[in-house]
Amino acid sequence: MSTQQTGTVVAVSRDDKHRFSKPIAPSIRLVAGHGVEGDSHAGATTQHRYLIKNDPTRPNLTQVHLVRTELFDELAAEGFTVSAGQLGENIATAGLDLLALPVGTRLHLGADAIVQVTGMRDPCSMIDKFQQGLKKALKHPDASGQVLRRAGIMGIVIATGTVSPGDDLRVELPAEPHVPLGVV
Repeated sequence: MSTQQTGTVVAVSRDDKHRFSKPIAPSIRLVAGHGVEGDSHAGATTQHRYLIKNDPTRPNLTQVHLVRTELFDELAAEGFTVSAGQLGENIATAGLDLLALPVGTRLHLGADAIVQVTGMRDPCSMIDKFQQGLKKALKHPDASGQVLRRAGIMGIVIATGTVSPGDDLRVELPAEPHVPLGVV
């Protein structure tokens, strides 16, 4: 895992409708046990349409979606144009390898907000409607056949607070042994 345990919030987004991309906001308020205030994915139980079909009582482990902005540069080198909010994330970060964090990591954002990491986002077919071929770029097998996912991480809000671009992001790792991220 990367030894760097801090990062920066670059952009924040929310949308009260179930659309793929989310508009950039000057700040967002994270509400403990609920998610991003005013976002269509907020709630104690799952709000993702495909998960609701299977079990509408399922706890919402995907209240907050975070993506590292370094991904945007990687995708640009592969011929895609993606910027903050366009992958449906709530928080775009810089300086921290989000995908290397273990399950249960707590991300301290700004003065008060805390998000506990629950797993990786599994890119869905909506991504190809946004840009053809993007799903394959974000989810593909490596040389050994292991599926690599780069579409960010998901978490739940543990402590309420406001998050704005420029805020610090600090990592609090869980107790050992660390469990690698799976899909939520």
